[in-house]
Amino acid sequence: MMDSVADLVDTALASTNMDAVDALRAFFIFAACMIFSVSLPDSLRSRFIPYGARATLTAAVESETSSASTPASESKSTSASSSSAPVASSPVTRALDYVATLRVPHSYFTQFYVISVLSSIFWAVQLLSHGRAFQAIATRIRPDHLQHAISINQVMLCWGLMLIQGVRRLHECLSFSKHSSSKMWFVHWLAGLGFYLAVAVAVWIEGAGTVLTHQLSLADFNLTSRFGGRTLLSLPIFIIASGLQHDCHHYLFSLEKYTLPTHPMFSRILCPHYTAECMIYLSLALLAAPQGETVNKTLLSAVFFVAVNLGITASTTRQWYKQKFGEAAVKGKWNMIPLIY
Repeated sequence: MMDSVADLVDTALASTNMDAVDALRAFFIFAACMIFSVSLPDSLRSRFIPYGARATLTAAVESETSSASTPASESKSTSASSSSAPVASSPVTRALDYVATLRVPHSYFTQFYVISVLSSIFWAVQLLSHGRAFQAIATRIRPDHLQHAISINQVMLCWGLMLIQGVRRLHECLSFSKHSSSKMWFVHWLAGLGFYLAVAVAVWIEGAGTVLTHQLSLADFNLTSRFGGRTLLSLPIFIIASGLQHDCHHYLFSLEKYTLPTHPMFSRILCPHYTAECMIYLSLALLAAPQGETVNKTLLSAVFFVAVNLGITASTTRQWYKQKFGEAAVKGKWNMIPLIY
């Protein structure tokens, strides 16, 4: 079965003229573009993007807006005839409505970080042993990507930081969770699972050439004497962003349900925890840059996915705050990225 899967992967990569590195980058970019495209038309955005309280309030506001835009005479006529003639909907509308009902509990977010932690552990074993899964990917990377490989130090640092990120977020999900009946569209859930499976590979894939020629040992996990200039730049960004995000999550957990945040971190940015998430992955992209390059392109494509996904959610959050708390609640605040968005 493993050989048949490998043959299928080889066929797919050959047909697209991509190797494993290019395919991973394409996955992040394609997924981000798909999410963005769904967020553009009102008919899709209102059905598939909001979740939980945002979805409920959005539906209510749309209903009120629709009623308010109907002239009184038409409204009376409509109400008089509604009992005898149900409103017809097109097959496309019915299909979209049905697909929109395919939702999973919002608590499934915890699964993302379970997958993240387990994937990090799995790939540590594979890298140490040059296991079959590692070989299956490494043998499907073009020579030019193998030659411009990142160092063992970069591989182990990025792997370790990704594990720390997964463990912290898993702890927060378990510790800061509140009972909720909110749900999210199943595609968001699948996209999240796919992202964390893919990013666990992205943190080391551009170092596959180095790993192939180096027998990893536990000594490679001793990172205390390996701090170069790039590490001294990237590591503080990761630590600060992680701390800020943890504080944001702890503060949001302490709020009463559906309360406007008033913490200083939320004074100029509506979603500072999303800002921190982007900073975390950007720090990994900087840390894992191959020699002679500024950034790791595979991890940069992951940053693109994170920024698009969270940027759309931040936009929805802005509308939700505006609808529930008024224009003053969001006036003068950035959604996610100061001075930009």
